[in-house]
Amino acid sequence: MRRKGINYAKYGYIFSIPFVVTFLIFSLYPILYTTVIGFTDLRGLGRTDINFLDNPFQNFQIILTNATFQKALSNTALIWIMNFIPQMLVAFLLTAWFTNRRFKVRGQGVFKVLIYMPNIITAATIALLFYSLFGYPKGPVNDVLMAFGLTDEPMNFHLQKWTARTVVAFIQFWMWYGHTMIVLIAGVLGISPTLFEAAEIDGASAPQIFFRITLPRLKTIVLYTLVTSMIGGLQMFDIPKLFLLGGPDSATLTTSVFIYNQAFSGSYLYNRAAAASMIMFVIISILSALLFFILRDRDPGRARRRERELRRIARTLDGEVSV
Repeated sequence: MRRKGINYAKYGYIFSIPFVVTFLIFSLYPILYTTVIGFTDLRGLGRTDINFLDNPFQNFQIILTNATFQKALSNTALIWIMNFIPQMLVAFLLTAWFTNRRFKVRGQGVFKVLIYMPNIITAATIALLFYSLFGYPKGPVNDVLMAFGLTDEPMNFHLQKWTARTVVAFIQFWMWYGHTMIVLIAGVLGISPTLFEAAEIDGASAPQIFFRITLPRLKTIVLYTLVTSMIGGLQMFDIPKLFLLGGPDSATLTTSVFIYNQAFSGSYLYNRAAAASMIMFVIISILSALLFFILRDRDPGRARRRERELRRIARTLDGEVSV
C-alpha cells in the first residue's frame, strides 16, 4: 500500500521482527541443535566436545530397540485413544445441543464457561487433585466405595495399571473436551444460516440437519481438531509425569516422559533423548500426512479428472472429424 509516496507495508515487517527473532532463538535453533546431537555422543552436564558417531544412526537404533521406549510408545497411543474418542463424541453432542435452533438453550455462556474451565486450570493442580481423590488408605473415592459397601477395605488405585491409565485418560478428556467443543461451535457458527433455515422449511429433523448439513461442512475443523489432538496426545507429559511419575510399573510412562528421563536423569543421555524426539517427530509427521490425505477435499480432484476426461473426448472427436 502506497499513499503520498509512503510505503506502509514496511511497518508490517517491522512489527514481525520480534516474533521472528524469538522464533529463531527459542524454536528453530533448539530444533536444529536437537537434530544434530541425535547423531553424536553428547551426554552429561558441562560437556563442550561433541563427536559424531561412526554409525550416525546408532542412537536411533538403540531407541527403537529399547523395550522401555516401545512400552512408552504403546502407552501413549493407548491413553490418547482412550481420551480422544469420548472427547470427540461428547464435544460433538454438546455442539449439536448448543447450536440446535429448535432447542434454544438458555444460559449458553455459563455452560460454555463451566465446560471450558478445566482447560485453564494448571496441570500440576489437576494432577495433585486426582492423586488425592484416589488416595490410599484415605481418599474420597475409597470413602465412597466403602460407604456404599462396594469394597470391604481401601483399594490402592496407585498400584493398579489400568486404573492409573484410565485416570490419566479421563484427566486428558476432562481438560480438553471443552476446548474441542468451542472449536466445533466456532466452525458451526461459520456456516451460512440460510442452509439451516432451508432444511427446517423442508421438514428436516435435527439429526438430519446435523449429519447432512453441519458435519460435512466441518471437515476442515474436524481435521484441525484431529491433527492438534494427535500432536498433543503424542506429547503428553505433565499429567503422566506429575500424577504417578509414569508408574505403576511404567503403566503411564509416555514418550515425552521417557525423553525427559533420558535427558535429565541418570546418565543425562542428551543424544538418545534427541534421537527419541526425532523419532516422535517423524511419527507425528507421518500420521498428520495420513490424516490430511484421508480427509482431503476430493471435489477439486474429481473436477480435474472430469476436465481431463472431457479434453480427451474432445481430442478424440476432433480426430474423427479430421478423418
